[in-house]
Amino acid sequence: MSGFTYYTKEGLDRLKKELHELKTKGRSDIAKQIAEARDKGDLSENAEYDAAKDAQGLLELKISKLEAQVAKGRILDESKVDTSKVSVLSTVKIKNVANGMQLNYTLVAEEEADLKQNKISVNSPFGEGLLGKKIGEIAEIKAPRGTMKFEVMDISR
Repeated sequence: MSGFTYYTKEGLDRLKKELHELKTKGRSDIAKQIAEARDKGDLSENAEYDAAKDAQGLLELKISKLEAQVAKGRILDESKVDTSKVSVLSTVKIKNVANGMQLNYTLVAEEEADLKQNKISVNSPFGEGLLGKKIGEIAEIKAPRGTMKFEVMDISR
């Protein structure tokens, strides 16, 4: 792929909102914790200060990771999703070849994956196994219990 990560508009907006929250409120909260800990005296033996500085480092790491995600993020126009094969933002109906059970999943960026909403990551074993498949094709998906086979029944957006 192109190095971009494709999101729904809502998914990219959620990342931008979280990034803004961390840069404003998150940084402000950490600065207060550091200031309060610093006021308690000797920094060489101040566990609260060390903990606050560690938290600051973790926050900055998360901010830089989110900045990279947002920079590489692109909104995928759902009306242009090719439904001839499984791709990002495809909703796919699959049937377990072994037991006939049918499932519906939408393939999304990893950050948008939510199994409760039947949204699976394109980077998951299921997502990778389904990508590029066409209706009628069999996807072999490696699972902890061995390889499972699923027939692609329908693709929509």
